[in-house]
Amino acid sequence: MAKLYFNYSTMNAGKSTVLLQASHNYIERGMQTYLLTARLDTRAGQGRIASRIGIGAPADTFAPGENLFTRIERRLADGPCACVFLDEAQFLEPEQVWQLAHVVDDLDVPVMCYGLRVDFRGELFPGSATLLALADDLREVRTICHCGRKATMVVRKDASGRVVQAGDQVQVGGNDRYVSLCRRHWRAAMEDAAPDRLL
Repeated sequence: MAKLYFNYSTMNAGKSTVLLQASHNYIERGMQTYLLTARLDTRAGQGRIASRIGIGAPADTFAPGENLFTRIERRLADGPCACVFLDEAQFLEPEQVWQLAHVVDDLDVPVMCYGLRVDFRGELFPGSATLLALADDLREVRTICHCGRKATMVVRKDASGRVVQAGDQVQVGGNDRYVSLCRRHWRAAMEDAAPDRLL
């Protein structure tokens, strides 16, 4: 029975590595997979999922407003597909997450999504929030803070290396822009700005 999976973490936890390995496992057993990634993330090149450790694979891209149910239905018409893998799932729109749920329920194809849970402000991405609500299976991909604790948060830095406390939710970047931290060190880096919102 197919399921909708959400594999979530903070930056630099190895989500893309896990995705590529899982897809490889299917392919090694003679099954086909379908890879998707966000069109706006071109760090590895347009239409490519890549890991910091050097592995990668071509992928189709998705953008806001696209119907992913229709896209995957068309892919299935071209031949069998054992599993759909979707990277950068935080960039999904809530409606697109529902479309993926329909793929699982109506087309009986498992969909494995990989993405960030929260942004640099400690707030859920809309796509991630919907995945947390709808996914049949939630899996955390773990990484660590510099102190050795589990990293659950991320800070964004500007070109000078200073921590940014405000700005657009979406700004594509890698190790040059983002640092994963435990909540305690995130609060310190953000100068404990988050609790002010609760007052």
